[in-house]
Amino acid sequence: MNPTTRAAKFDVRIGINPISWSNDDLPSLGGEIPLETALSEGKAIGYEGFELGNKFPREPKALAQVLGAHRLSLVSGWYSGRLARRSVEEEIAAVEPHLRLLAQNGATAMVYGEVADAIQGEPKPLYQRPRLFRDEQWREYGEKLTIFGRHLLQSGVRLAYHHHMGAYVEAPADVDKLMQSTGDEVGLLFDSGHMTFAGGDAVSMLEKHVRRVCHVHCKDVRPDVIRLARNRNWSFLQSVLNGAFTVPGDGVVDFPALLGILHANGYKGWLVVEAEQDPVVAPSYAYAQKGYRHLREIVDALDGEQRSVT
Repeated sequence: MNPTTRAAKFDVRIGINPISWSNDDLPSLGGEIPLETALSEGKAIGYEGFELGNKFPREPKALAQVLGAHRLSLVSGWYSGRLARRSVEEEIAAVEPHLRLLAQNGATAMVYGEVADAIQGEPKPLYQRPRLFRDEQWREYGEKLTIFGRHLLQSGVRLAYHHHMGAYVEAPADVDKLMQSTGDEVGLLFDSGHMTFAGGDAVSMLEKHVRRVCHVHCKDVRPDVIRLARNRNWSFLQSVLNGAFTVPGDGVVDFPALLGILHANGYKGWLVVEAEQDPVVAPSYAYAQKGYRHLREIVDALDGEQRSVT
């Protein structure tokens, strides 16, 4: 019999975004739910950390106290970037408080969302999103992102670029151009839900760009709702309200395949459950637990695999 040994450990942690309890883009969703409820329930389910939301303190020591009281880690936090419109120098000055907040609380990735000209929060159909059409536009944008990413790395934080519905980088072709136009200082936040909503095949796109992935949002989708969103020209927020997104294991995204790719390529970092839903329709605890259990089962299975050694 050939001796066997366990495959390399899947060195990931499972975290969650508080959007399951209260929504930053739609404050009326879960606005009445206290932050303490989200933190205590998330910890009870098994999550190791949280991304930031609008109810968290933005002073480093205060944030550390809030998370420490529940023995939770800071995963990361969304930053509304505007490099599509402003200079690197302006962006570096603007990011300083947020960068300090993340770095002093142990986060190693910053969620960068480009909000210049974005329509993700506006009552406009998604086809009206902004676009970069010319190679020189991509080149200029990529150079600014690379310099900005280099600045973040000086504080031990990597830029994790979030491709997002309603923004400049939404479709698979946009992600391809982004990766071609930026240096390794710019990491990719791979979001399975946004990639699928944007018309991409999440598995093939992750395979293509996995070497640049430094952060992962695990979001599932309801394809029937996505089809309606496109056919009826819904805005992004209309799509959210109507249930376009859900937690891993409640839709059609192939998470075993996605996590298998991450495992095979030595990904180390966070897997973050993030699913914009109305907590009245999709009760926070139940759905957060469903998402955690689905990812936990896959991670444990990958950790338990054995390979033969000749």
